[in-house]
Amino acid sequence: MSSSSLPATSDSLVQAAEAKTPSEAISILYQVLENPASSSEALRIKEQAITNISDLLRQEGRAVELQDLLTKLRPFFSLIPKAKTAKIVRGIVDAVAKIPGTSDLQISLCKEIVQWTRAEKRTFLRQRIEARLAALLMDNKEYSEALNLLSGLIKEVRRLDDKLLLVEIDLLESKLHFSLRNLPKAKAALTAARTAANAIYVPPAQQGTIDLQSGILHAEEKDYKTAYSYFYEAFEAFNALEDPQAIYSLKYMLLSKIMVNQADDVAGIISSPKVGLQYQGPELDAMKAIADAHSKRSLKLFETALQNFKTQLDEDPIVHRHLSSLYDTLMEQNLCKLIEPFSRVETAHIAELIELPAHHVEKKLSQMILDKKFAGTLDQGAGCLVIFDDPKSDAIYPATLETISNMEKVVDSLYVRSAKIMA
Repeated sequence: MSSSSLPATSDSLVQAAEAKTPSEAISILYQVLENPASSSEALRIKEQAITNISDLLRQEGRAVELQDLLTKLRPFFSLIPKAKTAKIVRGIVDAVAKIPGTSDLQISLCKEIVQWTRAEKRTFLRQRIEARLAALLMDNKEYSEALNLLSGLIKEVRRLDDKLLLVEIDLLESKLHFSLRNLPKAKAALTAARTAANAIYVPPAQQGTIDLQSGILHAEEKDYKTAYSYFYEAFEAFNALEDPQAIYSLKYMLLSKIMVNQADDVAGIISSPKVGLQYQGPELDAMKAIADAHSKRSLKLFETALQNFKTQLDEDPIVHRHLSSLYDTLMEQNLCKLIEPFSRVETAHIAELIELPAHHVEKKLSQMILDKKFAGTLDQGAGCLVIFDDPKSDAIYPATLETISNMEKVVDSLYVRSAKIMA
C-alpha cells in the first residue's frame, strides 16, 4: 500500500465527512482512491469517494480539478463495469455544468472524453457525451459545428435504435434549427422526437422539454392558443419535478395570454394557488407589467416595462420577438387613432400626444405609409404629416369586368354546343 493512501473502507469515508474543511475532506478522499485494493467492497467505497469528491469540488467551484479528476480516474475505469464508468463520467460532467461560467471548459472536457471513448471503443458513452457537446456548442452559438456533429450522430443512433437517446438528439436538432430560424426543419425534428417518444417511456422532464419546444414553435406560427396548451403541460411537468424550467414555461404561458388579447387573465394566473409564492419574482413581474401596459393600450407603460425588466424581456429571445410584434401593433393602433381627426398635423405634436421621441414616431409613420396602413405623406421640410382622404373605388369597373367574364363563359358554352351539332 502506498504510504499516502488510506484504506478503502467506510471508516475512511466517515473520516472525510468529519473533516473540518472541504480541502481536508478532498485530500482524505484522494488518499482513499490511491489505495490499490480492488475487491468488490473496495471498488464500491471508491465509487462513493468519487461522488463525494465531485460534490465537494463543485461546491468549491474548482472546475479545472474536476477535469483533472476525470483524467486521473482512467486506470480505475478499467476495473469497473462500463455502465458504472458511464455513470461516473456523466456525474462529473454534470458537476462541472453546475459551476457558473464554465461553458468553454465543459466543451473542452466533452471533446477530451469523446477522444478517450473513441480510443476505448465505448460507443454508448461517446454518443451521450457527443449529444451533450452538441448542446453546449449550440448554447455557445457555434451552430455549424453543432449541426455537423448532430447529423452524423443521428444516423448512428438510428441504426442502433436507441429510442431514448434519439428523442434527446431529435429535440436538440429542433432547437438548433429554431435558433437558425429554419422553422420547417425545426418542426420536422420535433415530429421525429415525438414519434420516437411515443414508442417508449419518456421521463417527465424530457416530456416537459418536448412540450415546451412544441409551444415555442406554435407561438412562432402565431397559434398562441395551442402554444398556451403546450406551455401549460410543460409547466405541470416541471412544477411537479421542481425543475427551474417551470418559471420559463409559466412566463411563456402568460406571454401567450397577452398575445391573444387576454391580458386581464395574467393577474389571475399569477395569484393562483398553483403559482403561489414559489414563482414570484422579476420574471412574473415583467409579464405583469407588460399585461398592464397592453390592457391600458399605453405605449409609455410598455416602454417603461421594457426598460425596467430588460434582462427578463429584451434578453430572452423568444419573449423579445413576440413583444416586438405586439409593440408594433399597439403603436400602429395608437397612431391611427391619434391622426384620425387631422388632415395635416405636425409630427412633433403626434409625438407629444403619444409620449414617444419624434424621430421614432416619424420613422414609424413612414413605415405605415409604405405598408398602406393609411394614405398620406410626410412633409419633412415643414415637419408635418399630410393625411389624404381614402380614395373611393368606382364600383362600375368591377361590375364591367364581371359582365365581360360572364359573356366570355356564354360564348364558350355556345361554341361547344355548335361544335357538337356540326359533328
